[in-house]
Amino acid sequence: MEPTRGKNILDVVLVKPDELYRETKSAIRNENPPLSPIEEELENRGGHRLTWHRYHQYKDIDSYLGYLAKTHNDICQTEVIGKSSEGRDLKLIKVSNGAANKPAIWIDGGLHGREWISPATVTYILLQLVEFRDQHPELLEAFDWYILPVGNPDGYEYSHTTDRLWRKTRSKWAACRGVDPNRNWDFHWGEGTVTTHDSCREDFAGPQAFSEPETRAMAEFLMAHREQIKIYLTLHSYSQMWLVPWGYKNEKPKDYYDMYVLAEKGVQALQSVRGTDYLLGTSPELIYAASGGSDDWAKGVAGIKYSYTIELPDKGNYGFVLPANQIEPVGEETWAAIKAIAQQFSQMTHS
Repeated sequence: MEPTRGKNILDVVLVKPDELYRETKSAIRNENPPLSPIEEELENRGGHRLTWHRYHQYKDIDSYLGYLAKTHNDICQTEVIGKSSEGRDLKLIKVSNGAANKPAIWIDGGLHGREWISPATVTYILLQLVEFRDQHPELLEAFDWYILPVGNPDGYEYSHTTDRLWRKTRSKWAACRGVDPNRNWDFHWGEGTVTTHDSCREDFAGPQAFSEPETRAMAEFLMAHREQIKIYLTLHSYSQMWLVPWGYKNEKPKDYYDMYVLAEKGVQALQSVRGTDYLLGTSPELIYAASGGSDDWAKGVAGIKYSYTIELPDKGNYGFVLPANQIEPVGEETWAAIKAIAQQFSQMTHS
């Protein structure tokens, strides 16, 4: 079943969960294969059971971060930067060779619970960056990496256990649970016609900016490292777009051309892997304007010049319930894009 074929992205993103759930329940049943005996055996031997053949719950992702910090402790260090509304750790991993005075790249995923391909892709990036580091030593020589695979662990877990299409956090503010964490950042928060203050809508911006402990924790870390972090990447799904600020208005920042050129390198590298078609531009020109987004805040408040949202596949055939057999292909092409912009940025700053 191809549940969302032909739908406008705005209609799908903001549709009521029960309507979308009825439409996609067949795809959901077939989306995620069970754990294999080998995966179970690896965990029992003190390793981890994270693979890129299926989607995993939060505990498996968390254990993978711990595994990397233990087995690659020369370059990996974990840090809990905050707690979710329900008390889950917001665990970040820093990947660094320890050399001083290097720029850094931030990557986060899982801000929206139902976008499972996002944390899966972020962990695939970690796999390549850490466990295959010998293939690209220049990436650790040139940068530190701050990676947060799941920015909304409560919503992500709830989408696994209860409602596959849950988008928001799980905080309790009003009649309905949760806040859209990508409308909750304190930069032009609450502006515009798309952002809503109706707690029962999917894109509820919250009672105030940074009402959510998850967004506050992320923002505090970014502000504390704002001088070092030069590239901010937040991975979402779906629609196959590389979005450049501003998202909250039709106007573009003065340095838009600089941002566009670097992003173009990423899109070209991504498309070279298997020909996946990505659009490049601002959210208002490609989909819709929306305020309170993390990429706008990263640029407008934290001052991180190269701040982007990457909307991962697909274009709507499966939408949020992308089959697990797409994890590795999406990871491979996204990794190619990130390598390309990292290498290009390094060349720019040393030329």
